Amino acid sequence: MKFYTATEDEILSGKITDIYFDRTIKTLEHLGINNVEVRMEFHSYGLPKGYSWAVFTGLEEALKLLEGKPVTVYAMPEGTLFKEIEPVMIIEGNYLDFGVYETALLGILRHESSIATKAARIKKLAQDKTVLFFGLRALHPAIAPMADRAAYIGGSDGISGAFDKDIFDIEPSGTMPHALMLSIGDNEKAWKAFDEAMDEKVPRIALVDTFEDERTEALKAAKLLGKRLAGVRLDTPSSRRGNFRKIVQEVRWTLNINGFSHVKIFVSGGIDEEDVVELRDYVDGFGVGTSISMPPSVDLSADIVEKKIDGKWIPYTKRGKWPGAKQVYRCSGFNDIITLLEDKPIEGCKPLLVKYMENGKIIRDLPSLKEIRNYVLEQLREVQTL
Repeated sequence: MKFYTATEDEILSGKITDIYFDRTIKTLEHLGINNVEVRMEFHSYGLPKGYSWAVFTGLEEALKLLEGKPVTVYAMPEGTLFKEIEPVMIIEGNYLDFGVYETALLGILRHESSIATKAARIKKLAQDKTVLFFGLRALHPAIAPMADRAAYIGGSDGISGAFDKDIFDIEPSGTMPHALMLSIGDNEKAWKAFDEAMDEKVPRIALVDTFEDERTEALKAAKLLGKRLAGVRLDTPSSRRGNFRKIVQEVRWTLNINGFSHVKIFVSGGIDEEDVVELRDYVDGFGVGTSISMPPSVDLSADIVEKKIDGKWIPYTKRGKWPGAKQVYRCSGFNDIITLLEDKPIEGCKPLLVKYMENGKIIRDLPSLKEIRNYVLEQLREVQTL
C-alpha cells in the first residue's frame, strides 16, 4: 500500500505530465527540430457561470517549477483579480524546454485560482463578517497546505490546518468537533474541560447542537462559561435544520435577553453563497468547507500565441483564441484594456503583467502570504460585481 501522491522531484523533473506532451517532444526531436521559440499564454476563455472575475493564484509554485529552466516569465502579481481572455501568465522560450510542464502548471494555477476565487466570492458576500475555511476534510491530505494557502489568499479570515503556524506563521482557527462531546458524553462537562485545557489565546467557542436543541445548549454554555465564552457554533445538519435563519434568530434572542449579548454566533455545515446572503445579518461568522474546497473550476488553459520567425515575434495561434502575446492595462473603475505585449503603454492605466523570471532566474521579490491576501481584499472593496 502507498499514498498515491507525486514527489517534488517527480514534479520538477517533468514526470507528472500528460503523455501527449512527452510524445510531442519526442516527435519534434525525431524531426530534428530542437528550437521552437514561442510565447505561451495562460488564460481563461470561460469563467464559471455567473463569475465576472477570478483570483490569479499559484504563481509562487509555478515559478518554483520553472526556476532554473531557460525561460522568461511574465505574469500578473499573485492575487490579481482577472477577467475572461486576459492572460495571467506568459512563458517565453524554446517549447522543448518547458512543454512537458504544461500539465503541472495548469494544475497548479487552475486548482489554486479556483479555491481562492470561491473564497473571495464568499468573503465579498459576507461583508464585514468573519469567514473561516474548514474544508481540508474534503481534499486529499497531500494538498492540504495548498488549499489553506489558496483559501487564505482569497480572503478567508482563518484557516484550520494544524500545520499552518509552522508553514505560514498563521495561527490555525478551530475549537471543538462533535466528537469531543460524544466522547465525554456530557456537553457541559466537555465545554468546561475544553476551557480548562486550552491556552488562553484559544477563543472559547462552544459547539451547541450535539444532544439538545441549539437554543438550550447555547444558553447552557453561556451560563457555564460566562464572560469567558466568546461564541457558539451551530453546525446543525440539514436533516434537523428546518429554517436555519429562524434557528439563529431564536438563539440570538435567547442569549440577548439572558444577558449574553457578547456571545457571538458562528454557523457551519454546507455553507455556500446563498446561505451567506441569507444569514449574514444575523450571525458573526461562517465556517465554510466543501464549497471552497471543491469550487466551480476556473478553466485556465495554455496556448502558444506567438512564434519567433526570422528573429521577429509573429502572432500565431490556433483558431478560437486571440493571436499575439498580450498585456492587460487596468484603468480606473476596474476597467481593463487588452493590448499586444509590446504595444505603447496606455497613459493613466497600470500594466498588470510584469516580468518575474529571466532565463530561469527569478528577478522580482515575491510578496508574503499576508501581503497577497491584503491585495485581494483591496480589490474586493473596489469591484462592484461578482
